[in-house]
Amino acid sequence: MPVHLSAEYLQRLGARSFTAGELAAWLPPRSPYGHKGTFGHVLLAAGSYGMAGAAVLAARAALRSGSGKVTVHTPSCNLSVLQNAVPEAIVSPDVNTHVCTQLPDAAAFDGAGFGPGLGCSTPVRQMLAAAFSAFHAPMVLDADALKLLAGHSELLGRLPAEAVLTPHPGELRRLFPAARDCGELLDCARRMAADHGVYVLMKGHRTAICVPDGRLFFNTTGNSGMATAGSGDVLTGVLTSLLGQQVAPLEACLLGVYLHGLAGDFAAAALGERSLTASDIIARLPQAFMALEAAACTSE
Repeated sequence: MPVHLSAEYLQRLGARSFTAGELAAWLPPRSPYGHKGTFGHVLLAAGSYGMAGAAVLAARAALRSGSGKVTVHTPSCNLSVLQNAVPEAIVSPDVNTHVCTQLPDAAAFDGAGFGPGLGCSTPVRQMLAAAFSAFHAPMVLDADALKLLAGHSELLGRLPAEAVLTPHPGELRRLFPAARDCGELLDCARRMAADHGVYVLMKGHRTAICVPDGRLFFNTTGNSGMATAGSGDVLTGVLTSLLGQQVAPLEACLLGVYLHGLAGDFAAAALGERSLTASDIIARLPQAFMALEAAACTSE
């Protein structure tokens, strides 16, 4: 994937990038008369024994991205961690101590994210398969949810329409082991989006957004400091939050990767790329949202 997106490269792929002014128009509205029920209730199925941090990062990011309510379904071993680390979130402890095996009532949620730190055991796979049938709200699949897709082809045929998948190149290679380089992986991601009617975000320095109708977009924000553990969990939280606020899937994908990268750019400007952590990205999300809001005012 190129560091700089030349006009020639975009034209050759039939792709385009997008501007802050375009994205600003898609920010979910904030009614002065709204309440926490107005701004979406999202579910994050995340965490396993030793991986509570993934659930914490995704939940914090979702809250910072405007969700009215965030419920984290996680193994019961993580209950005290989540309630101390993210007191604003509702914690739904699974009956299992170490992994997630069941789900809360799907009808209660406006959006859902599956994968950060979940693990790949058989009970988790069975829970994910059940979620594909039960959830009609928009869905984000990341991390271990993607590993399960790669290892169990029957799950691919059950993918919900317009689900958002967020693989990095390593996760895509599990799905497409014959791909020889990032160019071929991108081709595979585009075919997957079209064949399954889903959005595939191939994460990288210039994240590619592959759309079911064949369109391809590249993000222009972000830096190498974001290549750090937990950064993907933050993106899952941002995307799930936007979907839960009734942002359409394409707009949520474009907004989510841009805001995530912009927050990372603000963090790198303050701290340097070398020292940047996933928590630093979350801390700069308010600045990223305010920058887009300012762009909206400028474009009016």
